[in-house]
This record gives sequence, structure tokens and C-alpha cells, in this order.
Amino acid sequence: MTLIPGDGVGPEVTGSARRIVEAAGVRIDWEVHPAGASIFKKGIESGIPQETIDSIERTRVALKGPLTTPVGYGEQSANVTLRTIFELYANIRPARELPGVATPFGGRRLDLVVVRENVEDLYAAIEHMQTPGVAQCLKLMSRKGCEKIVRLAFELARAEGRRRVHCATKANIMKLTEGLLKRTFEAVAPEYPEIEAKHIIIDNCAHQLVRFPEQFDVIVMSNMNGDIISDLTSGLAGGLGFAPSANLGKGAVMFEAVHGSAPDIAGKGIVNPTALILSAVLMLRHLGELEAASAIEHAVLYTLEEGMAVTIDVSGRHDAASTDQFTDAVIANLGRRSQRWLVREHKPLLMPTHDPAPAWVKARSRRLVGADFFIEFGGSAAELGRSLEAICAGSAMKLKMISNRGSRVYPPRGGHTDCVDHWRCRFIAAGAASSALPDVTDEQILQVAARISTVHRWMHIEKLHELDGKPAYTTSPGE
Repeated sequence: MTLIPGDGVGPEVTGSARRIVEAAGVRIDWEVHPAGASIFKKGIESGIPQETIDSIERTRVALKGPLTTPVGYGEQSANVTLRTIFELYANIRPARELPGVATPFGGRRLDLVVVRENVEDLYAAIEHMQTPGVAQCLKLMSRKGCEKIVRLAFELARAEGRRRVHCATKANIMKLTEGLLKRTFEAVAPEYPEIEAKHIIIDNCAHQLVRFPEQFDVIVMSNMNGDIISDLTSGLAGGLGFAPSANLGKGAVMFEAVHGSAPDIAGKGIVNPTALILSAVLMLRHLGELEAASAIEHAVLYTLEEGMAVTIDVSGRHDAASTDQFTDAVIANLGRRSQRWLVREHKPLLMPTHDPAPAWVKARSRRLVGADFFIEFGGSAAELGRSLEAICAGSAMKLKMISNRGSRVYPPRGGHTDCVDHWRCRFIAAGAASSALPDVTDEQILQVAARISTVHRWMHIEKLHELDGKPAYTTSPGE
């Protein structure tokens, strides 16, 4: 197994977890390899040396401490690089009430899991400065990616004996991207009839989490939403010092604490290792070491409940236990079980199987009905509209409307839009009625692009398709 000690407090927390795993009787051949700050400083922009990548390719399992991207070195997150290289498409973030850990929700028996899609969405990080004053980030979500994360959420619920899976999206606004996750969830859910499936709007999910968090069991969501909500749920359970995580993929898995490298306390022997210890519990369950995993989780709960050897962030006392003393206490409590704090019975998690070939979703029918031209222009909407109408007069396509930051501004409809120099200009076939758009061709779109480019600077073109008889694009309010 690959062990990446990490930066800052990383060696301390990984050392603690390693000692406890070995004390539980699990024999592991550790391959210790570096990543993070020291590697960035050697000029490796990814922060991940090849020998570390090769080790994970061999072992398929990694336990990782927190990594740092030092200022002035590298441009990438080593964590994101690892997730991307090995297609670690699922981020699993449990959050549960723990004994002795003060939170506003004490006594509510919070016990949920956030399942976050881990490689798509805005985190594909495909960004462009469209004009000097307008930036774009592409939100990419695929049917394949949505199905993988949805199935994993249901399989996790089965493995942990959970009864409900919520899918949290912003599909009411982003009907194609977030809507794809919602539609995929609704298509897959009937295959798991014993599990209640519920959709919830993401903002309502956040609202409900800070009012009635005990109603949630498993919550599946897209990458950015999951990033935000999983930190929220960690806060409900006492903070990042108690937040374990698993990054799961078909070819490899990686387990890590959610917290950062905390350089201000590194080397002082006071860091709370609970998050990485519980991450190691997730790792052991993945490896099929279910008894050892449960024994360690029981020992952690017993130690926290006992309250005699806990770190300063838990006790608040100056005579709190050191990292090593807390680790020693957990080891001493292996085999003991709390009578008040339960550990779930787990079955092996069945990772969904997927065709490794590139996904090619074929529509039954496809029509090209127009194109959006994105144009940089420093004048008014009326000026741009009149210019484009004159430029394209007599061509096979006509200007239908112009929007600015999503709001239709031409033809004018009243209101007060604060415009920038980035305009979406929608063209359809000349003479077309909006209710029945005839086909256009690539050649016609290119002819319009050539005409526009003689006067205006354009950034990109998006074709407007109808797929299976339905518009595969959104409209602006008032269009």
C-alpha cells in the first residue's frame, strides 16, 4: 500500500493512523512516497513525482496526509492531480456525532454521508478570459459521470444499511447540467427499491442540514456543491479535525483527512489525528478488513467518550493529551466498545462497473437550428443589434436576440440591465418563426461568422441543436 506522509502535520497524523492499523493486527506492506511541498520546490509542477504515481499504480490503494502547494511553486493542486490521474470519481465524506465533541447539534445523533462527484463539473477547470473583463468557466457534466456517482451512492447506502438517498442539485436553474444529474438519479433509483430516493434543491438541502440534519442518510451531488456541503456537514459534526474521506475509482482508491497541513502547529505533537484514523477505517473496510475497521472505530469512540486522553481541540485544557498519547489511548482501547455510541454493521461496498470505452451517447434524432455567437463589443445593445442585422442582411441566417450576462437586451423589452462587453448573439434561419425552427447548416454558420469577423471580434460559437425533438439549449428570460 502507498503511504504519502504529506506536509505540515501530515507525518504526525499518518504515523498515528499507521500505528493503530498495525496494532489492530492488519499486516500491510507500506510503500512510503512523497508528494506536495517538497516536490513542488524541486520543480515538478504537479507536486507528484513519478515514483509516487508508479507506486499507486502497483498498490491501487493510498493513505495520504494533507498536501500543500507553497506560494510561488507550481500552479496545480497535488490533491486534484491525484484525483484526476487515477479517475477518483467519488469523494465519500461521512459526518457523525462523536462523543465529547461539542457541537450545536449534540444529542441529535447526526450520522450521514456526502457522496460528491469528484472529477467533472466546474472542477474540470476549463476557463477562459473571453474578454479582458469577462471570465468563463465551463461546467461539464456527463451522463456517464452522473451515473457512476449515483450508482455508487445507492451501493454505499446498501453496504452501510442506510435507508434513504437524497440527490441535491440546482436543476431548477441549471436545467441541462444539474438537470442531467437529477434525471440520471431518477432513472437509476428504481433499481434500488428498498432505498427511499428523494430529490432536493441544493440551497434547501443546506437550509435543512442546519435545521434538521438527522433527516439525511446519504446525499449525492455534483462536484462544487459537494465540496461546499461536505465542509458544512463536517462543521455540524465538530470540524475538519474529525472529517475523514475516501476518494474512490475503478483503478485506485485514496484515503485522506479533509483538513489541511496546519503548518502553525506542525511538529508540536498536539494535532488531533482522529480524521486520518477514521480515514484509515474507511480504507480497511475497502480492503475487506471489516473486523479491524470496526474495532478501531469502537476504540476511537470509546477514547473520546472516556475523555481522559483527548487532544487540546477537544478538551480545551492545557494538560490535554499529545498526538502520541491519544494514539496510545486508542491502541489501549482496541477491543473495548462503547455502550452508547454505535458502529454501523458494514457489508463490502460493491463498486459499480462501467464500460471503460469513451461514452458516446447517440440521439435518435438531431437537428441544427441555429447558433450563438459570443461577441466582444464596447457599445450598446441597440448599436450591436443594428450592426449585426446590417452585416447579415441577405444571408441565410438572421439575428433573433442578444443577451448580456444571461438577460435579453435586444430586441429591447424594458428593464435596466448593467451590460458588459460580452454579448451572446443568437442566430436562426432567416424567415423562421420561433415556434418552428428550420434546419441550418454548418456552411451557413461559417458564412455568418465570416461576415461578423469583418466588423466584430467573436470568441466562440455554440451550435443550437434539437435532440430527440427537444431543444438542447436554454433560452433567456423574455426570449
